[in-house]
Amino acid sequence: MARSIAEALGAPLHGREGRVERADAFFADALEHARDLFAAGTPVVGVCASGILIRAVASLLSDKRAEPPVISVSDDGRVVVPLLGGHRGANRLAKRIAEALEGTAAVTTAGDVALGVALDEPPAGYRLVNPADAKGAMAALLSGGGATVTGDAPWLAELPQGDALRITVSEAPQQGLGAEHLHFAPQRAVLGLGCARDCPPEEMAALVRDTLAEAGIAPEAVQAVASIDLKADEPAILNVSRAIGVPLRLFTAAELEAEAPRLATPSEVVFAEVGCHGVSEGAALAQAGADATLAVTKRKTANATCALALAPQPVTELRGRPRGRLSVVGIGPGQSGWRTPEASRLIAEAEELVGYGLYIDLLGPLAAGKPRADFPLGGEEDRCRYALERAAEGRDVALICSGDAGIYAMGALVFELLGRDADKGGVSDAARRIEVTCTPGVSALQAAASRAGAPLGHDFCAISLSDLLTPREDIVKRLHAAAQGDFVIAFYNPVSKRRRTLLAEARDILLQHRPADTPVLLASSLGRPEEEIRYRRLDELQVDEVDMLTVVLVGSSQSKLVKLGEGPRMVTPRGYAKKIDAR
Repeated sequence: MARSIAEALGAPLHGREGRVERADAFFADALEHARDLFAAGTPVVGVCASGILIRAVASLLSDKRAEPPVISVSDDGRVVVPLLGGHRGANRLAKRIAEALEGTAAVTTAGDVALGVALDEPPAGYRLVNPADAKGAMAALLSGGGATVTGDAPWLAELPQGDALRITVSEAPQQGLGAEHLHFAPQRAVLGLGCARDCPPEEMAALVRDTLAEAGIAPEAVQAVASIDLKADEPAILNVSRAIGVPLRLFTAAELEAEAPRLATPSEVVFAEVGCHGVSEGAALAQAGADATLAVTKRKTANATCALALAPQPVTELRGRPRGRLSVVGIGPGQSGWRTPEASRLIAEAEELVGYGLYIDLLGPLAAGKPRADFPLGGEEDRCRYALERAAEGRDVALICSGDAGIYAMGALVFELLGRDADKGGVSDAARRIEVTCTPGVSALQAAASRAGAPLGHDFCAISLSDLLTPREDIVKRLHAAAQGDFVIAFYNPVSKRRRTLLAEARDILLQHRPADTPVLLASSLGRPEEEIRYRRLDELQVDEVDMLTVVLVGSSQSKLVKLGEGPRMVTPRGYAKKIDAR
């Protein structure tokens, strides 16, 4: 049954370990797995009792407009129940599954049941201008009222006729909107934009407003913003895309030059500068399609140009390419419970995963079916460069890091490469124009501290004992400074097969400034089944019991172990006891 649904939807099949022989991904715990997918914004169709999926995601429910579809299907396929995600297409998806299985979609949304339509969920190519009023409008219809529809809206043809609700389907702006008047805008328009480098965003925004007003087009009737790929990172253009809430599509100079016969104002000056005879007009036409025409020819200010193309029907296809995005993702120690929902969402949205193979493996089913590029330890620069250049091709790429991506991980190298000139080993100009998103993860020092108790309750620092990238004398200098400052210290990369002396040297330096019985935490494989937590005295710390998977937390002179029933906990007081005594 699950396989027939997966084939009908073109979706990957996930199966329970030991129960399913063939699947695209396997999971050990259904509740945890469904929860992870839901947190990542992935639609979930479960061949199981509805209660299983409800229990899995109940703790994550917050915003009904943002939640992905969650659908349960009976074992025999006769009943398909959309549980969540009605605002994200759950009812449509349930009906599609039911048709494939010749079953029944148990839709309970009042509008769908009584009227066969959801006013806040128009078909592709249409946008509801005032979505906040849809609930009141639907209530009026369900109370026995009828609607008057003006414009071409075949999906609304079965609504009862009457005066309770007015619906306008038009590209033109409308007045008097509210629960008694809904406006659906067919997205037939495309904005083509061009500008000088560092064009003031307010100048471009004003030009766009004037262009739309001249054409009599509502912003919601715009399907996309389009430009030449050289402007992928131009703030003025990006701001327009965000403000209207539509995607940005980019075209090469050659693709725009193919539109030259349709341009109203071709320019030899523009051709000499960027290789095509027009950016704004060409981009608008390229995205709007072969049957589109220019509703507004190029309008310009000192730094910006704008044109508007209009297609005969709503535009639903995205041509050209997106800007490209690199998400630098910290996944924490690896277990899904310590991975942020934002990190899971970025991974789920990514078209390709890049990273050290072990880190990608830790994602489990979340990485199933995605193209991946595995790089070995030591290949960090190649890893980051590859991820940046793949994003430069318009892809959505996730660079997977353990812990937090900005702490001894790939975040710094990504931005170093972006800031380096191409002739000095930097990346391509196209890579410099991508979107770079960083999301935090639980760092190794945070994970270790949480297992220990509260060793980071006062000032602390982190020091890497790897001398591969940092001169040994600099590391020793920092050890002396941290020891004299009486910081709690988290040691990263404490030893390797080659490096066996710096940890012992660090211990001896610290013993010059803090007691021999200073507590030391050795935390290995945090968040994984083989996790191990051990405490030692500073003077008893031995190099041979530490490896590259171990984080070493050395307390300050004030740190101590508190004995509890379940075992000792490490704490570094901040001084609250003195404050209380002073009262």
